[in-house]
Amino acid sequence: MSETSATSDHPRRESRPPRHEFLDTATAPETRGIEIVGDDERHGRARDLFFVWSAPNVSVLNLTVGASLTIVLGLEVWQGLLVLLASSVLAILPGIVAISGPAAGTSGSVIQRAIYGVRGNKVVVAFYGWFISCVFLALNWVAASFMGAELLTRWGFPDRTVALVLVSVVTAAITVLVAIYGHALILRAYMGIAIALSLIFAAVLGFIAPSIDWGFAQPEPLSGLPLWSSLTIAFALFSSSPLSFSNSADMARYLPRDTKPSRIVWATALGNLFPGMLITGFGIVLGGTVGAESLESGIEYSLLEKLPSWLAPVFVLGVIVNTIALNGMTTYTASMALQSIGVPIRRIPSAVLIGVLGGAFTIVLVLSSSLIDAINLMLQFLLVISAPTMAVYVADIVLRRNRYDGRDLFDERPGGKFWYTGGFGGPGLVSVVAGAVATALFLSTTVWTGPLGAALGQLDLSVPVGMLVSTVLYALLAGPGIRRQTAPR
Repeated sequence: MSETSATSDHPRRESRPPRHEFLDTATAPETRGIEIVGDDERHGRARDLFFVWSAPNVSVLNLTVGASLTIVLGLEVWQGLLVLLASSVLAILPGIVAISGPAAGTSGSVIQRAIYGVRGNKVVVAFYGWFISCVFLALNWVAASFMGAELLTRWGFPDRTVALVLVSVVTAAITVLVAIYGHALILRAYMGIAIALSLIFAAVLGFIAPSIDWGFAQPEPLSGLPLWSSLTIAFALFSSSPLSFSNSADMARYLPRDTKPSRIVWATALGNLFPGMLITGFGIVLGGTVGAESLESGIEYSLLEKLPSWLAPVFVLGVIVNTIALNGMTTYTASMALQSIGVPIRRIPSAVLIGVLGGAFTIVLVLSSSLIDAINLMLQFLLVISAPTMAVYVADIVLRRNRYDGRDLFDERPGGKFWYTGGFGGPGLVSVVAGAVATALFLSTTVWTGPLGAALGQLDLSVPVGMLVSTVLYALLAGPGIRRQTAPR
């Protein structure tokens, strides 16, 4: 894909604070938000993105989701591993989205103005880029809070409820601090975090391995429609993670404009896959050993019982650090979402606001939900929104051949390149809404089963159908207009 920028004949409206405010250094808070990264400010290498995405994916939630395939869905271990392998293909999508960052030099929440229009993008980003981010923050903080509170209780802390709130608040505060320091800190710190977390999890898995039932087989193996239902539901579960990373452009936007897109794609995709796939695969195997009760608050609780006294707190610390890594990136990118929809707020106060809202939602969840209930609720939200929005974003990049001009994206006047009709990009909005409806109709979870999914015997075709509907519609409706926009002048 070409990264050649398109040109524009009309004047632009763009407000850029003085250049000295925008130093990208790990030792000071990053004040740049959605403002364009100039060519003379670009730095870094594509391979740096591997560790940026590896650290958040060394997650204990992967163990719980993996174990649910054998414990809840009734799959054999080998069947679960095959589904995991099939779903790994979707990791290429965040990689493709990432290349739009260096091309435009701004946040993905701004780049999507090319899809939804200046006003339409505000609607999409206000819901998906901001509200859903707060819910996503809470889901991950819940897991860390349960683990931290459990350890404090075992050490004699008198009140588990107070421990839950305490861990939630401390974890949220550190996460927001990571988001405030921003891009350069994430780039520098996440390599060490990814390596440290991998070593911790390797030690944990090493101690657990001897107790695993490697010859596990389901007492009543599935076949026919029930088997296919479990396989498709498992695919949807695994798909929710890569489809949620539509913020990958934000982490790549500082790269030099001439960075090869293929390197960005593969560094992002492989970072999303490893070591997350290994941990999820181990969770699938572990599901044949632990009981169904272990999923009520997370499989990590059963692991604590099997670890030596010195490793248990290290494991809990690893879970919390992983949560901070994942949520630090989410808070960082969400802080730019508020700016992109026109809220008069700088990035740092925005990050603090999002952290407070996400932290409050976390406290509500830890006091009223089990971890597995929270996961199911989150997946219901995520897939309906993330599958069509990811599909349309990737389709736009392909149709435009990754030609984005950051200056055009900041022209918010009527008549601007991305004003479209009244500020709304009809093709993009129609494609996403249609894809969301299709996804919901075919979704099949413990929280919600769509009517078409139920009619097919609980087959969960939400991801392929939702993405196909969005992609085809967008290509048909937006394709002619995009070809006119990108045609040589």
